[in-house]
Amino acid sequence: MSNKSKGLTAGEAHVHTYLGTPTDLKKEAVEGISAGLRSVLADVFALYIKTKNFHWHMSGRHFRDFHLLLDEQSDQIFAMTDPLAERARKLGGTTLHSIGEISRLTKVADNDALYVTPEDMLAELREDNLALTGRLRAVHAICDEGGDVATASLLENWIDETERRTWFLFESTRPSFGGND
Repeated sequence: MSNKSKGLTAGEAHVHTYLGTPTDLKKEAVEGISAGLRSVLADVFALYIKTKNFHWHMSGRHFRDFHLLLDEQSDQIFAMTDPLAERARKLGGTTLHSIGEISRLTKVADNDALYVTPEDMLAELREDNLALTGRLRAVHAICDEGGDVATASLLENWIDETERRTWFLFESTRPSFGGND
């Protein structure tokens, strides 16, 4: 079939992924980017559940503040899931298929302890968010290499949001200087 019969003008050529999705990105770029997005999506789902777990089990004198902080953060984390999955599909890649795949791909450590102190919860989530920032940056580098500016742009916003969550969690665990804590 000629480019003209495909509806393409002279000089245009589109790559079709194995799912049939047209893209101008190279097949290797689509595969690498969608694999990176799947891995990050697994981390995001795991971090969402962990954040909700700590939100539900928060206790102590700063209960209200920490409970609301983690509720806000879990909403923000969950809001990343659909755009991550859909971005992989827009490129012609695949996304997560199951809870088992999330479990296999995530790098977020599980915590199902019966009791975790509020300070340990926030510190653990701080480290998880910090690590997620690094994984988002790694996928961004794959996007840069493959010429995918749209995915890179989304990742930049999520990097900023994740850095903000890390900062809030860090500040929430710092001792106060006035001693009135």
